[in-house]
Amino acid sequence: MSAKTQQKELVLIGGGHAHALVLEALARRPEPGVRLTVVSESPLAAYSGRIPAWLAGECTLAETQIDIAALCRRAGARLIAQRATAFSAEKREVTLAGNERLRFDVASINVGATVAAPDAAQKAAPTLLAMRPLAALPERWQALCARVDALPAGSRQSVVSVGGGGAGCETLLAVLAALRARRPDVRFDAALLSAGETLLPGAGRRPRALLTRALKKAGVTRRTGVRAVGLENGAIALAEGAPVPADIALWATGAVGHGWLEHSDLALNRRGFIEVGKSLEARGAPGVFAAGDCAAFPAALPKAGVYAVRAGPHLAENLRRACRGKPLKNWYPPKRVLALINTGDGRAVAVYGPLGAAGRWAWRLKARLDGRFIARFSPGKHR
Repeated sequence: MSAKTQQKELVLIGGGHAHALVLEALARRPEPGVRLTVVSESPLAAYSGRIPAWLAGECTLAETQIDIAALCRRAGARLIAQRATAFSAEKREVTLAGNERLRFDVASINVGATVAAPDAAQKAAPTLLAMRPLAALPERWQALCARVDALPAGSRQSVVSVGGGGAGCETLLAVLAALRARRPDVRFDAALLSAGETLLPGAGRRPRALLTRALKKAGVTRRTGVRAVGLENGAIALAEGAPVPADIALWATGAVGHGWLEHSDLALNRRGFIEVGKSLEARGAPGVFAAGDCAAFPAALPKAGVYAVRAGPHLAENLRRACRGKPLKNWYPPKRVLALINTGDGRAVAVYGPLGAAGRWAWRLKARLDGRFIARFSPGKHR
């Protein structure tokens, strides 16, 4: 048998944070006898941790991007800049948007999540800014800014954010800071709607109090225990009660899996995420792995990029083991992670389980950590 026929085909689908770390690991130490292919709809991938800073005008769009193409070159990987549209673990193949089919021996999926955004087709419905998928966010943000630029001086806009987690709060504060700086002659009122009874589910009292204070400082009205279900003329509809008037709706809740996964033969949970075991291998699909927001770990994890980052090195090791036919190792997620929530005013709230603190130092720490993370994958491009 020739060396070519013995070669293992390893295919990474998606350019998420975990795959960036896999590519880094394989660049440092290539895996003999393995041909690596990366399928990503773009040669650049957004780093979710820095998106709010970009929305707030604190950095450029380029400074939020991981250079997947450069990582592929360093790892000796073939990059196919297309979107995956179908997957079969049984047939060992992934179908691309151009209808090309790629064969694999081992595959990994790290495509993030999307959002079950409400229908905004009505003419008088609020302008919708859905926060997922990240790849389409720049275009949506540009369209919103163009609409705001066209407003007459002295007008008034109601900005309502749906989602009481860290992402919903951070996004609202960033967008408010950007819009108010862009159009100081327009009044922007703001409200935050959360289905939960408290902000930051799972966090302690101190972090919640600090974030509540930041929202109050920005003039945000908070409503908890209300579930938004859609958009209607000039308002956000609730499951119960009167609609909430809105001109601009930010949607940062209801994360779901990508539609093309529904038609795969992978085991999915009720929200369309790939069910994986502790090794990150998909349930019932040997040699297929998933990590990050698209994966449903046995112990439910928050949909936050930090967990994909932490899983990346372990995923790289298990992909090597799968290619070699060796037993896999279990991954144990950290019980607590440090979250730094940008409040859009040159400050940030630091959250570590029940502990919390806030200040300019937290904003500087976040900017430094995020910048370093991106720079490690694109040396020379960012500070």
